[in-house]
This record gives sequence, C-alpha cells and structure tokens, in this order.
Amino acid sequence: METITIALVLLLAVVVSGAVTRMMPFPAPLPLVQIATGALIGSMAELHVVLQPDIFFLLFLPPLLFLDGWRIPKHGFFRDIGTILELALGLVLFTVIGMGFFIHWMIPAMPLPVAFALAAILSPTDPIAVSALAKRVPMPKRMMHILEGESLLNDASGLVCMRFAVAAALSGSFSVVDAFGTFLWLAIGGIAIGIGVTWSVVRLKDAITVRWGEDTGAQILISLLIPFGAYLAAEHAHCSGILAAVAAGITMSFSESTGNALAVTRVRRSAVWDTVQLGANGVIFVLLGEQLPGLFLRAGDAVRESGNHDPAWLLVYVLAIVVGLGVLRFVWVWISLRFTLFREARKGSKIVNPGWRAVAVVSLAGVRGAITLAGILTLPFVMNDGTMFPARDLAIFLAAGVIITSLVLASLFLPFLLKGVSLPDEPQVLERLDRARVRAAEAAILAIGAAQNRLAKDADSEALSSDVATRIMDIYRIRISALNEPGETADAFRRDSAMERELRLAGLQAERTEIFRLMRHRELDDQDGRRLVREIDLAEARYGVS
Repeated sequence: METITIALVLLLAVVVSGAVTRMMPFPAPLPLVQIATGALIGSMAELHVVLQPDIFFLLFLPPLLFLDGWRIPKHGFFRDIGTILELALGLVLFTVIGMGFFIHWMIPAMPLPVAFALAAILSPTDPIAVSALAKRVPMPKRMMHILEGESLLNDASGLVCMRFAVAAALSGSFSVVDAFGTFLWLAIGGIAIGIGVTWSVVRLKDAITVRWGEDTGAQILISLLIPFGAYLAAEHAHCSGILAAVAAGITMSFSESTGNALAVTRVRRSAVWDTVQLGANGVIFVLLGEQLPGLFLRAGDAVRESGNHDPAWLLVYVLAIVVGLGVLRFVWVWISLRFTLFREARKGSKIVNPGWRAVAVVSLAGVRGAITLAGILTLPFVMNDGTMFPARDLAIFLAAGVIITSLVLASLFLPFLLKGVSLPDEPQVLERLDRARVRAAEAAILAIGAAQNRLAKDADSEALSSDVATRIMDIYRIRISALNEPGETADAFRRDSAMERELRLAGLQAERTEIFRLMRHRELDDQDGRRLVREIDLAEARYGVS
C-alpha cells in the first residue's frame, strides 16, 4: 500500500510541476521545476524512497530508450550517421577516459574504476531536457536531429561502459581483450535480440489482426510490452538489454511504416506513449529532487569519502566536473566538425562553416538528465566481499550536482547562443510537404474514382454528381427531417452519408498508403511523414473507423 501511495504522489508531482511551469511569469526548464518539486516533497514528507538499482533500471530505461529509437527521424539519422557516431561513440570513450582520470586525480579517495563508472554515466546526454531548454529560441532542425541521434546511441554506449567499470570495481581486475570480446557479445547479442523480439511480435500481431481483426487496446498494450520483453530477453542471455530496447524501438519504427494498424490505433497509441514519456521522465526528475535532502544530509559522508572535511569542496568538485565535461565536448565537437567539413569537401559539396557559435551550442546542449540519474542509482550497495561499495554516495551526489548545474547553465546561455546559429540547410520542409501532399492527393483521386465507378452501379448517378456545397448546407435540414419524420428522406440521407463516407475513406486510405511508400523509399522524412499520417488518421477517425 505504501509503495502505491508513493507512486501516486510522484505522478501527482509530475502533473503539478507541469502546471507550475506553465504559470510561471518567466520561462523555466520543466526538469528543473520537477527537481525543485521533488526536493520540496522530500523536505516536507518522509517518503523514504529506497531505489533498488535493478528495479529502477527495468522500470524506466526500456520504455524511454525504446521510444527514442521508435521516434528518431530515420532520414536525418542516416544522413548524418557519421557525425552522430563520432559523438555517440568516440566522444563517449574520450569522455570516459579523460574524465575518469581527471576525477580520480581530483579526488584520490575515489577508486579509479568508480571514477570511470561516474565518467561513463555522465557521458550520455538528454535530448528531452535540451528540447525543453530550446523552446524559447528554436534550435536548427538538423542540429536537433544530430543531438537526438547522439543521445539515442550514447545512452547505450555510456551505460555499457559503466557496466564494465562497475564490474572492474567489483572484481578488482580489468582485461582489455576480455572487455572487447564481452562488448561485442553484449552489443551484437542485444541488437539481434531487440530486432528479433520486435519483428516476431509484429509479424504475429499482424497475422492475428488479418485473421480476426484489430483490437486497439490490445495493440497499444503490445507496444508497451515490447521494450520490456526485449530488455528482459537480452538480460537473460547476458547481453545488453539497453541496446535491445534501442534496437526494438528502431525496428518498431520500420514496421510502423507498413501502415498496417488502424488510424484510431495510431492516434491513441501516440497519446499513450506521450503520457508514458512524460510520466517516466518526470518521475525520474522528481525522484532526483526527492533524494536531494537525503544526499545533503549524507554530504558529510560524501565529504569524508572524498578525503576532505569542508562540504564546500563538493561544490568545487561539481563545477570542476561540469567544466571538464564542457571542455572535452567542445574539443571533440570542434575536431568532429573539421572532419565533417573535410569529408564534404572531398565529395565536392558546397562547404558552409557554421562557426564557433554552433560548436558552443552543441557543446552546451550536452545536458545530463534522466539516463544519467537512472544509471548512477544502479551502482551496487556492496562489493562481492560484502563491504560497502566505495564512494557510492559521493558519486551519486556528484552526478546529481552535474545534472542540475548543466541544466541551469544551459537554460541561462543556450537561448543566447542559439540566436543566429544555423547549419547547412536541409531540403525545404514546406516544399517537401507540398510534394508529398500532391502525390497523396493524386493517389486519393484515383482511388475515389475507382470507388465512384463501383458505387455508381447500385446508386443514383445524380446523387454522385450533386453539388457538394449544397449537400453540406442541407445536411442539417435533412437530419432534422429524418428525426422528425422518419421515412424516405431519412433513407436517402443515410444512403448519401454512407456513400460519402466510403468515398472519403477510399481517398484517405490511398493517401496514407502513398505517404508510407514515400517514407519507406526515403523520399519523405520520417518526422514529416508522421505529421501527414497523423492528419490523415485524425480525418479517418472522424468517420468513426475503429
């Protein structure tokens, strides 16, 4: 009962923090408000939330990583895959090595494996926090796609690196050869299981749907279960459940482009997943705030773990780590940009140097958030020999401090830096949408014509050629007449309504089929395609399709 009460309180805090954010006279990042709300709860109510690492990991990471993979724009992702991999893999290793040695040098009392674990979990960035910060000054679309792609992959790489570091801390030994082999098994096995689970479930679901029809509620529930199934299956096989959840999300994105689901299913499923994302991310930040009073109370222990006696050193350590992360990220982004421009020059493409401001924006946008907190809280409580895990409270305190500090700094300076920042242009969005709408409309016209010819065999040709505007204006008069005097008028109204409904549905279904075809052949960006499909789905839902 107590656990259920705590869960309800946390969800209520997410709702309240969102309302408070909207009512504030000045723009404030939602994650910061959620942290403050959690801190207020932690100081006033003694919830005593004990976060079990394995349970925390299972509850929050699979759906968040799955959704990131599901919704990432594939067109932008594959176009900038080189840059994304440089940030998501190269920058993570650069950060783990550089910050690991730096943290151990700065805090000798923290063992090197623990310092590497802390550096690894600080390497992933949080695109949701960046999106919240960039609302005041919209971020260039291509830059946002790169940051989203980086976050999707560096979540997995950072957490896998942390797993190696924790294993080294527990065992007291580390082998590069064994680590490389283990990494390959974790990565390849996790990706394969994620793809296999999702593909199998989708194929089975589609077969059942074709044979017995579609149940919208069941379809939504299946989508919620897939990330947990992929994660648990991979963990059972001693592979990476993190990569399995990511791979499951990307596979789901490809399977969605077939357009097999009903319109109402896609609309409702999108709303459910938006709620899951809001709730999971919000609860994580509220939990961070709820833990802060306890972390401050244990600050004395953290200070002693650091080998000092003055609590002010904790703030110094946090600021030093934030600065170190920013410097390493700036250096890597600048080098990566040089390589990207060099590659474009060799291809003969037109070179547009974004300038130092774009490098600064990408560097400052490396905000830490939900994944960092979820990962750091999974540090074990005890070693293999039963002793306390070294510097656990210190590592959690430093990670929480870095999350809050990075959010504050980004909220203060990111809007200023974003003014006037641009990247090389993407294809014109409006022109691309217009072309897609024209193609879809052409397909709809052909489908409606075919349906009209089919219906004309059994219907009055004058009804098909009647003036649409007059019929729309008369629809209310006909409805009133049908209700007051049931008879021939009502029958004519029902026939016309059914005919119009079938013709409109034929056009909408043809539009959606064409949009999905353009998405599959990468003639239309995923994000724009989903926007058009949602418009069509809403229009189809208006005609009562379920």
